[in-house]
Amino acid sequence: MNQQMKQLVESLTPEWTAWRRDFHKYAESGWVEFRTASKVAAKLKEWGYEVRAGKEVVRDEARMGVPSAAFLAQQEKRAVEQGAEQEWLPYFSGGFTGVVGILDTGRPGPTVGFRVDMDALDIQESEEADHLPAANGYVSVNPGMMHACGHDAHTTIGLGLAQVLMAMKEELNGRIKIVFQPAEEGVRGAKAMVEAGVLDDVDFFFSGHIGSGVPLGEIVCGARGYLATTKLDVTYKGYSSHAGGHPEDGKNALLAAASAALNMHSISRHSQGSSRINVGVLQAGSGRNVVPGSAFLKVETRGATSEINEYMLERAVQIIRGAAAMHDVQESIEVVGMANSCDSSSELIPFIRSQAEKLAEVHTVHDFVVAGGSEDATYMLQRVQDNGGLASYLVIGTTLAAGHHNEKFDIDERVMAIAIQTYALCALHAGELEALGRGKSGSQGQDGKITE
Repeated sequence: MNQQMKQLVESLTPEWTAWRRDFHKYAESGWVEFRTASKVAAKLKEWGYEVRAGKEVVRDEARMGVPSAAFLAQQEKRAVEQGAEQEWLPYFSGGFTGVVGILDTGRPGPTVGFRVDMDALDIQESEEADHLPAANGYVSVNPGMMHACGHDAHTTIGLGLAQVLMAMKEELNGRIKIVFQPAEEGVRGAKAMVEAGVLDDVDFFFSGHIGSGVPLGEIVCGARGYLATTKLDVTYKGYSSHAGGHPEDGKNALLAAASAALNMHSISRHSQGSSRINVGVLQAGSGRNVVPGSAFLKVETRGATSEINEYMLERAVQIIRGAAAMHDVQESIEVVGMANSCDSSSELIPFIRSQAEKLAEVHTVHDFVVAGGSEDATYMLQRVQDNGGLASYLVIGTTLAAGHHNEKFDIDERVMAIAIQTYALCALHAGELEALGRGKSGSQGQDGKITE
């Protein structure tokens, strides 16, 4: 491995650990990553990157699941109190919390893109003594917000990558774009950055995730099988009345919601691949003797392909509207998140493998993992592939204290240096990929959870 990079990593690792713990302490949920985004933008600018932020890189009309204006304003004020870089906050005001750092070497070569996400989950973090962040003083101070999936490490990986590549600029060719994406949880943010054109000039694209069931010291070069998904918020409005005195005057929104929930789970599964549906929340009613006048559902559909997901979505919408008609209530349906199915470009896999195998910290490299959930980076992979480029989603292994989305989630921080070096090597040797051209991606590997 490049000796300069090795020395850089050794010298910078303590700083990266401090950044990750800072982001962890000040966890911010989707579209309110004001402090995080401002810190990212300030560091990129300091290091000499061209920085694009806010509405330059996030298309308003394509955002999904954006909180209320009042909540956004409250969270922006909170970010100021917690040390946000105030010169950058006007870019992000209103929840436009995306950042892109661009390094142009001025020499001919491909445009290589990297994407990391920044948002936390809506989870209350554990403060028990056996939880390392609590024991060491960097447990989240923001109620109901926790980095329980590793995006604090992802943000640090993006910054560490930027730091290393700028230090090694003379060994690079072409352009580097590092995309810091808001609102990945709930698959709400990537589409807005894609539709802003952020990926349109990218020839080779890399994103990824730490953990995901892969141990420390192992890397998976590409993911496939991510399920397409759509997230819905459903509201029923009926009419409240006295359940004993005048039940006939009521229009029962709870029954409409219950009918919809039961019948959505009865949708026939699709013969062409996996299909999923889940009603995760049903809230309704105000009292024992009141006909419920309102109800609220959180629903998601998934499919092995975008077409299968669309089938599930269409049937779900029919049932939601049918239940409203049956109980004489009004319904509203809001799409609050969405992602496509998309596979990594198989042509990239040997190249990524050759870079990962250079690291002493990596003892096993796999070609593919079959994903079990959904990920909105698929929008970015697909845009690059549709434009003739190549794209892959990696998994970088780490030991976990608890599973993803758990209140005691924590990582082995050594994974950050492994990820930074892997991405940096991909950037430094991207010239080797030019022989592949910007051709469309080819066939995928064999079936299985992980393939060699």
